[in-house]
Amino acid sequence: GAIATVTGISLLPPFAAPVSAATSNKIPEWTLEGGVKFPQLALNTVGLSAEDTTRALTYAVAAGVTHVDFHPGQERDGVAQYLKEQPGARKKLFLNTKIRKAPPGTTPIEAAERTRAQIEEDFAALGVESVDMLMLRDSPDCAVIQAQWAVLEEALAQKKCRSLGVINFCANALDCVLATAKVKPALNYYMLHVGMGLDPRGLRSFGESRGIRTFAYGAAGEPGPNDELLSSPNLKRIGEAHGRSPEAVALRWVTQNGCAVSVRPTLDFGLGTGICTEDNKCKEGMATRANSFGWSLTKNEMEELNALTSPQDNPTLFSSTGCPDSFVMKK
Repeated sequence: GAIATVTGISLLPPFAAPVSAATSNKIPEWTLEGGVKFPQLALNTVGLSAEDTTRALTYAVAAGVTHVDFHPGQERDGVAQYLKEQPGARKKLFLNTKIRKAPPGTTPIEAAERTRAQIEEDFAALGVESVDMLMLRDSPDCAVIQAQWAVLEEALAQKKCRSLGVINFCANALDCVLATAKVKPALNYYMLHVGMGLDPRGLRSFGESRGIRTFAYGAAGEPGPNDELLSSPNLKRIGEAHGRSPEAVALRWVTQNGCAVSVRPTLDFGLGTGICTEDNKCKEGMATRANSFGWSLTKNEMEELNALTSPQDNPTLFSSTGCPDSFVMKK
């Protein structure tokens, strides 16, 4: 597709040409460097217990979602349990996991060693020899970012993963990693929802003009569901026209604007918490989200939602202090 420009910056076709009214009951894929197929909708297990992660992944796969985006620790252990219970499932899944932030004061050499150790620990816990993507969190210390990124490039060369991404990287952090990267991040994972506009804080155009795609979380708000967003009369009216909830409209806006998205299974979540219980809520939540590509917003509806300027949010809210306006725990 033709590459368009926004304020004179070349952008990747997904940004320039939002997905047309094409609908599919199958989740579409991006083809990343090396021919890696990246499913554009992922289960986000953030805050789930190990047991709830296993359950959410079971419901996700049943609904056609094969991409799981999980943290080290209990979420990883829940994925490990699923893999143990389902021999042969590994081949069908896109495993996407995150490198822990280096503690403040860690030297670049120590950060690199910690990253190597975490990869070994996680793979042993998962019972796998490789994952599909490793994503790096930012650090206020550029040398730490660069040292950790070099370890991820090493893992890629050793076929321990097939692709690399970054998490909550503002423009400065992207500049830092790109200064020494042999392999560019395939994507930047950050918050995006209706009200933030098409190019929040210029981050999307900054990344996409450098070939870094947008993988979004927080379509319904973060760190908890955003009441202003979900009670928006615009989303409500548009949803009613399609027989969909405001939440479904919010999610479709993100995907129809050419972003991949990671979704929590239900709206029962808060800061670092989430649940997926055995009742139908979680099962139906995953099925509804998986069907996000099965319908479309009209051109006029997209334009109306693109133009909304509230609720505003910082796309890299959960970055380190190295990026502006990062989240601080309330005392």
